Amino acid sequence: MVQQQNEGPSVRLLRVGEQVRHVLSEILQRGDVHDDVLASHVVSVTEVRMSPDLRHATVFIKSLLGQDEDAVLKALRTNTAYLQREVAHRIRLKYAARLKFLADESFDEGSHIDKLLRDPKVARDLDAPQEDAE
Repeated sequence: MVQQQNEGPSVRLLRVGEQVRHVLSEILQRGDVHDDVLASHVVSVTEVRMSPDLRHATVFIKSLLGQDEDAVLKALRTNTAYLQREVAHRIRLKYAARLKFLADESFDEGSHIDKLLRDPKVARDLDAPQEDAE
């Protein structure tokens, strides 16, 4: 059987990533991590990308309104060992995934693109009638 290149993540990787995301979200929402920074900020786990061997998880987070994102990331990284143990305990996998926390920049990129599209010069070009290229 020949596997095609650039297929993207498998269903299993997506499913496990979503399970890890739910567990981390629940832990943070309940305040199970005893950290003053995490207790005083609302943190969303926007996405978790698993490595093909399920040993590494890249966790994308966003703090509410983007406030103190560096401090939130530092607090999460400080508590990584606890979070890894909790994820391993709640999700039965062969190996406990190592967590790596990153800020989710996709919202900022989306806002930037939206701002560009709303620029009067771009809007004028978008509203111009399209000529058929034949």
